Amino acid sequence: MSATSTQQGGATGTPSHKPGLRRDLGRVSLLFACVGSIIGSGWLFGALNAAREAGPASVFSWALAAVMILLIGLCFAELGTMFPLSGGVVRFPHLSFGSFASYTMGWITWIAAATVAPIEVEGALQYATKWADFTVAHPATGTHTLTGLGYAVAVVAMAFFVTLNYFGIRWFARVNNILVWWKLGIILLVVVAFLVTAFHGHNFDAKEYGGFAPGGSKGIFTAISTAGITFSFLGFRQAVELAGETDNPKRNVPFAVIGSVVITAVIYIMLEVAFLAAVPGHDLNSSHGWLNLQFANDFGPLAAIASAIGLGWLAYLLYVDAVISPADTGLIYTTVTARISYAMGRNRNAPEALARTTPRGAPLISLIVTFVLGLIVFLPFPSWQQLVGFITSATVLSFGSGPLVLAAMRRQIPDHPRVFRVPGGDVIPFLALYSSNLIVYWAGWNTNWKLFATIGLGFVLLAVFELTGGDRAPKLDLRAGATWALPWLGGLALTSWAGDYDGGRGWIGLGWGFIVNLGLAAIVYLLALRVRLPQARVEEHIREAEDESRHEEEELGSAP
Repeated sequence: MSATSTQQGGATGTPSHKPGLRRDLGRVSLLFACVGSIIGSGWLFGALNAAREAGPASVFSWALAAVMILLIGLCFAELGTMFPLSGGVVRFPHLSFGSFASYTMGWITWIAAATVAPIEVEGALQYATKWADFTVAHPATGTHTLTGLGYAVAVVAMAFFVTLNYFGIRWFARVNNILVWWKLGIILLVVVAFLVTAFHGHNFDAKEYGGFAPGGSKGIFTAISTAGITFSFLGFRQAVELAGETDNPKRNVPFAVIGSVVITAVIYIMLEVAFLAAVPGHDLNSSHGWLNLQFANDFGPLAAIASAIGLGWLAYLLYVDAVISPADTGLIYTTVTARISYAMGRNRNAPEALARTTPRGAPLISLIVTFVLGLIVFLPFPSWQQLVGFITSATVLSFGSGPLVLAAMRRQIPDHPRVFRVPGGDVIPFLALYSSNLIVYWAGWNTNWKLFATIGLGFVLLAVFELTGGDRAPKLDLRAGATWALPWLGGLALTSWAGDYDGGRGWIGLGWGFIVNLGLAAIVYLLALRVRLPQARVEEHIREAEDESRHEEEELGSAP
């Protein structure tokens, strides 16, 4: 804690501080925050959904997604150690490109994060349908939507997340560390039990099931975006979002980002192999192969397979874990969403009330807003399957700014200390941006039009805030932000509409999709570097960020 944190206030000489966020996350706690967020509901549904898209070739979908997410994560690992502030994904664009870029990425990030807790609740309730009528099946669409009882329980679950977060980050860390050990144990138990009990090697290449890759290359890529695969890796961001709340960010952030992606990638690939090998042959025969795979009680696919191969005890554990794992991730994302709102309030891109904290160090107004939005999300997206693609596209899109900020900062502030530096110059940042484009593109137009409509709504809210915010509304820096952000978003919308993935016009074929998105990434990358803020403005923003960090340090150290 800095010396200035001992300033005295008032005649009594007692310390005078505003309450703020707590710095209670160590290296293991930060890693567990990432792993706990990654292992949510995605693994409970991803194995089946990926098999339906790509068959046994879905193992390549998991591996490719891990590489793409790791490229993005490496960029944020370098940025997170340079500027360890809570809500970093929102604040980084502000440093290099100003308020318009910060607001745009902040709005997308907030929407993406705010919808995760609801989807985790939906995932838990879908598995819990084994015990009560929380969801109802719709065979025509393959979805399970919330019933009246399900909605009621979902509201209670969201309220629980907010209440626990109200008591601050220390309680969050204690609860999360325990739950992550449970989650890791269960998923590894499933892998071992499936492999030992029922390994049908014939499943991987049988022609009657469609062969190794029944969905072809397109199936492999589609699974990355729509089966919950990319969604299952997105928790690495917690190391960046919570960087301001860890005791040694320069050491802990890269450790947590890289470690969480590598650990979970190995686990997920093993799980997919175990699932593919364990599916009974009669279910594959009756379904006419992988692409239409259905079986009894597939609202909880892993538990259903466990029962089918005679592991009733494991099925019971999975039904229990299907409540615990999503609940833990929902808790984490309630924390993170509130801190993104907090960061936007501190950046003056949102009402100042969002940056207020309680004496316990919790951003209460932001938590309430998160709760209300979560309840709204349940209405248009009442099932896990309907929401997962939207969250994937929104989150990956919000990550796309990180590589651009990293590339710009290497030119704006080349001598700034970098404890962790991504090797290879512009190679990894450019590939990370390209990866973001591809993942959004593969999600398809039926998902992406909703995302771009939501982004448009955000711009309307920005205009309202600019007109009513008075002196508090910041300078937008349109040249530095809009020059690359608007062509990027518009280009992605156009390519998605013209592409051949889920509702697109089909004008851009499989191979051309790679080329078009490569060209779009190159144009946006060069534009962003050309219009980046001058060094003097960046240094001004950095000084403000450092002053804010010291101010937060004083607040964090004084919170009870």
